[in-house]
Amino acid sequence: MTAPSISFEFFPPKTPEGAEKLRTVRQKLYACKPEFCSVTYGAGGSTQKGTFDTVQEILQEGMEAASHFSCVGATQASVREQLETLRQMGVKRLVALRGDLPSGHGLGGEFMHASDLVSFIRVETGDYFHIEVAAYPEVHPQARSPEADLRALKAKVDAGANGVITQYFFNADAYFRLVDDAATLGVSAPIVPGIMPITSSSQLIRFSDACGAEIPRWIRLRLQSYGDDVDSIKAFGHEVVADLCERLVEGGAPALHFYTMNQAAPTLALCERLGLNVAEPAVA
Repeated sequence: MTAPSISFEFFPPKTPEGAEKLRTVRQKLYACKPEFCSVTYGAGGSTQKGTFDTVQEILQEGMEAASHFSCVGATQASVREQLETLRQMGVKRLVALRGDLPSGHGLGGEFMHASDLVSFIRVETGDYFHIEVAAYPEVHPQARSPEADLRALKAKVDAGANGVITQYFFNADAYFRLVDDAATLGVSAPIVPGIMPITSSSQLIRFSDACGAEIPRWIRLRLQSYGDDVDSIKAFGHEVVADLCERLVEGGAPALHFYTMNQAAPTLALCERLGLNVAEPAVA
């Protein structure tokens, strides 16, 4: 099996201790030679400073960094200002999203859809940024229908997106169906599967229920059967996700994007299983 290119996602830490821990995590994961590292963006831009600070650190560490960039509640003027800030930082890659609504707020702003944001970025900056957008193998929870969700993906790519990263999933068939259906619509951008390591059954169930990702019944029951046996949960989760990654790569997935949850060990174990070049990071 040919080793795939990979990328990692982090979220901006909330405390100085969290920031220091994430620096250590990143240094460990850099041994896997990721193509880039992305940093998430809170609802309504609530973590913008933390996002940009973390992106800046990744760039200073010699890695390519992608800033998540959401448009909920944004104006053209605010987006234009943020794009210029990112350009001055040296950021050349974005993950363009509509974004989650802040609690208690309507959509607001001047952008209704992520495709509007992608189009605006292209008008403002030409081809300066490499733009990734999101896709949902099991259909966005707010989509009117699977067909509407596919049309929304095509609109984002037609607006100028270079690539696509999916929500995490555990059913490889859902990913392959998405790829086939998107190709039928004329979507030519590569669709990279998002991978979520399993380390905690309660955390995974909470996240999945919130974002609409399906946990297959057999996986959910096995996780629940382990109770508080953390070691068994991690061992089972590793096997499930490693098998998923292997099937995706064998089936032609162009790369893998890992949702690290700011932890190194689960993703490192998967990279080792996939035969990636995991070496001891150089001492700074």
